Amino acid sequence: MTGGRTSYLEETGLPNLGLRPVFPDDGGGLNPNECENVSRNEMSEELEMDTVDSLIDMPFATVDIKDACGIIDVPQIKLKRNKENECIKSDQMKKRKKKQKDYQPNYFLSIPITNKEIIKGIKILQNEIIQQDKRLAKAMVSDGSFHVTLLLMQLLNEDEINIGIDALLELKPLIEEILQGKYLPLTFQGIGTFGDQVGFVKLAEGDHINLLLEIAETAKRTFQEKGVMVGESQSFKPHLTFMKLSKSPWLRKNGVKKIEPELYEKFISHKFGEEMLYRIDLCSMLKKKQSNGYYHCESSIMIGKKPIEIQDLINEALYRERMKLKSKVKQIKELLLKPETQAKIRRELFEERLIHNNQGNDVDFSMTLT
Repeated sequence: MTGGRTSYLEETGLPNLGLRPVFPDDGGGLNPNECENVSRNEMSEELEMDTVDSLIDMPFATVDIKDACGIIDVPQIKLKRNKENECIKSDQMKKRKKKQKDYQPNYFLSIPITNKEIIKGIKILQNEIIQQDKRLAKAMVSDGSFHVTLLLMQLLNEDEINIGIDALLELKPLIEEILQGKYLPLTFQGIGTFGDQVGFVKLAEGDHINLLLEIAETAKRTFQEKGVMVGESQSFKPHLTFMKLSKSPWLRKNGVKKIEPELYEKFISHKFGEEMLYRIDLCSMLKKKQSNGYYHCESSIMIGKKPIEIQDLINEALYRERMKLKSKVKQIKELLLKPETQAKIRRELFEERLIHNNQGNDVDFSMTLT
């Protein structure tokens, strides 16, 4: 509506195509400018319709652009990828669980503890605990078995054992490269437990811990590259075990369910001594131990040379002197047991006794003449 007048479009109800309403003027004609606008709009509409009609006639007019170009909706892509990732993760979890189920370590890399000061200190600790609870004697680790575990692994047959030996030999130059010709002293101080079930002597904090961790990681990688199944789930925590309740199931049946802190409180900060890393052994958990109590050893590598201390030199000198004396004593005993030696001794003793008796019976004639 404009000033009470109605346009043709409004009267007829036809759609408005963007043209101004046309009203008859007072003279009953049309404005020339309005006629020009109408003609232009009509031409534009005709051109647009012709273009649409021409596109419809093209051969790809009915083709779905998404299908033709391989375009997929983003939500569908994400859904597909999520399903694929879930399947991959599920397969990996199944393989990992199967691997963990099949994995039962029966071999390990061992750093043997040979320092007599450390061994003596641990035996004093063990005796102190046993005095407080005699039942715990069954949980103690023998002194010949003291060691630090570097790596756990599974070797099921002779072929795999040989592969493990090869890996150990390959490890030697790698460790020497890490140490750069230097010694690695391992300082033991203080006491800790794993869940109050395993008692161990701690390694004191220091640079040697980082070097030992690097050696352990290198060993793990070297054995894995050879196809050896090694422990993966637990982080490496170097320690020296001196007791574990699992050694005797009898303990739990008789009320010993944990290692009480009071048992070792006197040794919480005790310094046990230093062990120089100079040897690494590939040991069996299941084969019969050696006569000295140490584990069955398949192979070993020496890392540099074991440093010689003054006390070691003194002990070595004393040992040699004792061995010389023992040898001489043995020779003397063998000589005395010979019949001819015994006969000679008896003859000499008899002659000496006879001379002594004769001297007692002699008379001094010079005395009687005066």
